[in-house]
Amino acid sequence: MRFVPLAVAGLTALALTACTAGKEAAPSLGAQPKPSGTASQALPAATLELWHGFSTDAEVKAFEDAIAGFNKKFPQIKVNATKGVQDDQITQSIRGGKAPDVAASFTTDNVAQWCRSGSFQDLTLVIKQDGIDLTVLPEVSRTYTEFEGKRCTMPLLADAYGLYYNKALMKGEQPPKTLSELTALTKKLTVRDANGDIKVAGFIPSFQYYENSPSHMGPMVGATWYNPDGTSAIGSDPAWKQLLTWQKELVDWYGYDKLEKFRKSLGDEWSAEHPFFKGKVAMILDGEWRNAMIAGDPKAKDMDYGTAPLPVADDKPDLYGSGFTAGTVIGVPKGAKHPQHAWELVKHLTTDTGSLVTLSNALRNVPTTKAAMESPDLAEDANFRTFLDIFAHPKTSTLPANVNSVFNQEALSTFLARWEKGAVTDLDAGLKSVDKQIDDKLKLSGG
Repeated sequence: MRFVPLAVAGLTALALTACTAGKEAAPSLGAQPKPSGTASQALPAATLELWHGFSTDAEVKAFEDAIAGFNKKFPQIKVNATKGVQDDQITQSIRGGKAPDVAASFTTDNVAQWCRSGSFQDLTLVIKQDGIDLTVLPEVSRTYTEFEGKRCTMPLLADAYGLYYNKALMKGEQPPKTLSELTALTKKLTVRDANGDIKVAGFIPSFQYYENSPSHMGPMVGATWYNPDGTSAIGSDPAWKQLLTWQKELVDWYGYDKLEKFRKSLGDEWSAEHPFFKGKVAMILDGEWRNAMIAGDPKAKDMDYGTAPLPVADDKPDLYGSGFTAGTVIGVPKGAKHPQHAWELVKHLTTDTGSLVTLSNALRNVPTTKAAMESPDLAEDANFRTFLDIFAHPKTSTLPANVNSVFNQEALSTFLARWEKGAVTDLDAGLKSVDKQIDDKLKLSGG
């Protein structure tokens, strides 16, 4: 699964806020009684249009292999897959009445808008008709695929986030389990030159560093984003202050200017110049897909490294083993020409064990059903198993669906950049100001 820039997702969210879905081009999913007899016998021949964001040869082939399994069940249904499609293209197609039958997205940021506006069809009825037990999915993946009682998407593959550590740089040290252990180990492993400039960082605490977003780091302290009424909880949940206080103390230990100089000197996150590959950072927060990137890099593949859950607040040891998760979602857009056929494809890709294992083995993302995670055919080693366990942990959390998800994340991230720089004198007041931005935006959105 690939990183989707917030700017792209933001444009999609704004487009959805400003409009409703386009004219419907076909009967809604579940509007007609389910055909009698087996599905393969009852459904007539059809050609489905499937849009997804995967683009590399390996990713495209994985999708083709999963679709081949579907074709064995439904030989009369042809699937035309279009690669490299982003959320804004999906939204525009729905508005223009030219939606695909099935669409998959890398990000969960637009699920709330898609469900609320009806841009993606509610799957609740057909799930019930087909007797699908959603408890085969961990609860966290069920939460990020629905909004306000509407399940308009299903989880396809998941990302889970944990700790990667370079064993050579660790020098026999075990991965930290608490924030205080992380602090102590960071200081022990950091190497500076005679001028005090950083040569090797134990761990980079900056929220501006690669995957260190507040959504990924918040679960380390059990931070919550929203109150039950949908308003922002950032200023009232003491966990956020706990996280930021810890983070700022470590930034100050490095020296903000020294840390920024080092951070800006590092290689691209998606290239062979990644600082973890180059031995410039001992420990990093990252997703399960980093395992595949390490294995696929000629210079990094022999690196001796390990993975572990992220460290957690010292006073919340029950959180250890959990983390953040989100993932690819897939559904049937409004206006799909063959909604019942489309649902059968969505159902196959998201609940068939063989299909999920095929995709996971090829893409090295976490499969989303318990059966797939436990399948003997699933390719795994100790470093990948860490992320399967994180995903399945009962306290693993996600960013709750919200119609202003991208705006809310950007509001907090903007504040955090000022915070770690030392430009915020009153943390409580600053977090309350983030609350106000989020809540004001919610009012404008009809919340």
